[in-house]
Amino acid sequence: MISIKSETELGQMRRAGAIVRDVLELVGENAKPGITTRRLDAIAYDYIKKCNASPSFLGYGGFPGTLCTSIDSEIVHGIPGHRVLEEGMLLKIDAGAMYNGFHSDAARTFAIGKIDPEKKRLMDVCKEAFFAGISILKEGVRLGDLGHAIQSFVEKNGFSVVRELVGHGIGTSMHEDPSVPNYGVEGRGIRLARNMTIAIEPMINMGSRHVRQLEDGWTVVTQDGSPSAHYENTVVIKEDGVEILTL
Repeated sequence: MISIKSETELGQMRRAGAIVRDVLELVGENAKPGITTRRLDAIAYDYIKKCNASPSFLGYGGFPGTLCTSIDSEIVHGIPGHRVLEEGMLLKIDAGAMYNGFHSDAARTFAIGKIDPEKKRLMDVCKEAFFAGISILKEGVRLGDLGHAIQSFVEKNGFSVVRELVGHGIGTSMHEDPSVPNYGVEGRGIRLARNMTIAIEPMINMGSRHVRQLEDGWTVVTQDGSPSAHYENTVVIKEDGVEILTL
């Protein structure tokens, strides 16, 4: 069931969104060669708790971290650990926070030191695809229009869109209806209603769109080993556009 939020509920989600935004900025400042993903996870946990909020991911379905930390060919759901960041890596950080019972969720891709120019282009196109998608959004637009806008932007830039992983509704639950694919056909899908809250999250690969899951049961990687990028924000559908809660 799709949930339409009241102004009071949106106020709680705005607060959660601001916390997630600040967590990602803080992690980005510390994401340098020599630091472990576990240390970044601890920094995020401490900040979220200091804000009187709770990490959305910690314990969700048994997930053991505050952040999802995914490197290079790892697309999403990488588990924080002892791995040390090295120059040239692409680091994807996905973060969520719950404040007064309401969640917000966002992700960024960070360059660790100096990276390959094509990795940089992949990272930039992923972020730009998000904004290409939301540029068409307002009350009454169909989900297929959003997916098509993201997919067509990514593919015209020579990259591929992951199909097995999609965005989602969000609110009192981390994942609510509807599913929000990053691909689609114009004119198809449900119409977006005012005060719907959704997490839009392009995940794109430098090579093939196909994926596989590692034996840890969480980490999803590109099937061909090519680098991947991820960019996400939680947004509210408005009469004439969207409000981004995590920027």
